[in-house]
This record gives sequence, C-alpha cells and structure tokens, in this order.
Amino acid sequence: MASTQVLEYREPDIEMSGIDRSPIDARVISAFRRGDESAFAAVAARFRRELHVHCYRMLGSFDEAEDLVQETMLRAWRYRHTYQGRASVRTWLYRVATNTCFDRVGQRVLVGEDTRSEGAPLYSAVPWIQPYPDALLDEMPESTPHAEARAVTRETIELAFLATIQLLPAKQRAVLLLRDVMEFSAAEAADILEDSIAAVNSALQRARTTLKQLKHRPTETVLSRRVSFDETVLLQFLMDAQQRGDVDRIVELLREDVRMTLFPDGMTWEGRDAVAAEHYRLKAQSDGQVRSIAIAANRQPAVAIYVRRLDDTLFRAWAVVLLAVQDAKLKEIATFVSPALFARFDLPLTLTDEASRRFDHRAEELL
Repeated sequence: MASTQVLEYREPDIEMSGIDRSPIDARVISAFRRGDESAFAAVAARFRRELHVHCYRMLGSFDEAEDLVQETMLRAWRYRHTYQGRASVRTWLYRVATNTCFDRVGQRVLVGEDTRSEGAPLYSAVPWIQPYPDALLDEMPESTPHAEARAVTRETIELAFLATIQLLPAKQRAVLLLRDVMEFSAAEAADILEDSIAAVNSALQRARTTLKQLKHRPTETVLSRRVSFDETVLLQFLMDAQQRGDVDRIVELLREDVRMTLFPDGMTWEGRDAVAAEHYRLKAQSDGQVRSIAIAANRQPAVAIYVRRLDDTLFRAWAVVLLAVQDAKLKEIATFVSPALFARFDLPLTLTDEASRRFDHRAEELL
C-alpha cells in the first residue's frame, strides 16, 4: 500500500538525472488521484526509467519501449480513477505498463521457422532487438527504503537473455520478469496480471522450464554491472585492430563457435570461418578509415564505429557493436547499423581527427 509517512513534497524534476529516490509522499499520491498534474508528474518521474526498462525487456526494442512507456503514462493519467490504493502505486503502474506491452506483443511475429541455434535463439529471428546504453540503466534506483527496484545486472539485460525470452508467450514472459527479475511477490504479480496466484505460479514454472530447455546460459560474469577487466583488454585489442584495418588480428580474437548478426537486416554468420570471411570481404571493399570508441550497453562491452571515406574529412557514425566474450575470445558480435543510435550514447554523428582523440581512454572508464 502507499506509504503513510509524510515527507516534504517538492516540485519534481522530470529529468531522470534528478530523480528523487525517497518514498513518495502519500499526499502526492492522493493529489495525483484527485487529478493534480504536478503530482502525477512526480509519480511518473519516479518510476519512468524502471517502467521503460520493463517495457524494453518485454519487447526487446528501445524505440518501442519509448513509445510504450509514454502510452503507459497516458493511460495511467487517463484511468487514474482506477487506482484505489489497495496496492502500491508502483504495482498499479506495472499493471498498466504490462497490459500496454501485451497489446504490442500480440502484433509480433518471429522471423523464420528455425528460431534456435544449438539451443539458443538466433538474433535473426528477432531483428527488432536494439541495444540499451548502460548509462541509462544506471538511472535505475539500486535500493530504496522499500527495495522498490533491483539493480540491473547482466543476466537480466544481456542480448542473449532478451532474445531467449522473446520466444516465450507474452504472459509467461511477463511472469518471469515480474517474479524472477523484478522480484515481485506471487501476490503482487497476480495483482499486476489480474490473475490468480495459482495461475501465476503455473506460468512461472512453464517459463522456467522453457528457458532450461533452450539452454540459455548467461555469460560468466552474470552478476557484474560493469565490463570486466578481461573484456576491456579484449575490447582494446579489437579497437586497435579495427582502426589499423588488421583483419588478421580480428580473426585471432574469434572463438571457433563465434556468431555475428547484422541488424536490422537480421543476417547471421555462424562459425569462425564464416565470420572471418565476411570481415575480409568488408576489408576488400573498404575505401577509408575506421575510428572505434568504447561504450557499454546491456552490461556488455561495445564499440561505436565511425567510418571516414577517402574523399571525406570527417568520420561519420556507422554502427554500434555489442560483444559477448567467453574464454578471452569473441563469442558473439551484434552489429547495429544505425547512426540514430549514437545519440543514446551521447555521441556525435561526425568526428574530426582532433575530436576523436578525446575518446581514446573511454575503454579505461568502463572498468
């Protein structure tokens, strides 16, 4: 239920960097229920990021999560009279958000019949998946007096997990996220889904069984919220090889079972030979230079790649690449060819030589 503790109310700062992580004043909730727009803005600001992450996990798409969290807030305001205060306002907002996601999930169709590769889903089956910047994930409150949100760990946000849960029916996916990721109680999850506790427990068991059958295994650093030292070293090796155009060195960094996927086309190359051949093909067609900048997304090491053609004076945004590392080698390469993604990582669309040097130590900052 909403806290009865009376705290000083202040006008909300809608920017997430200024989020107030203290328990919401009961007077704010009461004012919101009566139709006070500023009170609703305070509530929306408090929960917007975690609802965005929830929608992202449900859909796998950052862009769609943006739309859905906006729709969630619009519905919450429009139907504010339905909040009776029996559950927490957070639980009620998750109900609105989850139902909004259900509407969109019903429009989704997996691409192709074969959606698994040695037990793991092919990213090409879910070409709508997009990366989520770690800087935005860090806006999730780590702890509150009421433990309102769980810190975002790699096991709950990495691309492999997101792709895997897209294979679950919508209800099972929601139950799994609510119970095992967000750690809602069975009663809270039942309230969110407007279902019985027995039905929620049954759906959770089926979801867990399906994930076990799919043999989804998070990376070794499942509890990490930062890129590991070994990953950072490999990332620096890769960036150096990319900028020197040294494909031989890139190939040395690949595992035999490496997989590379190109988004949004969904094209996939499996195995070291196939991935190496594609890198050599791209090198043969290249007519310029590459500049790589270390970033982090989905709690995985990543690079933003700029390309400068021979007839150009600027490096121009080309792709964001997420990496999965196993045994000090590249296990997965997910390339998102979309300059529009760069703004999410606070990166410009073009770089001069001088500007590009400012990012030389970005990889060190990931430690």
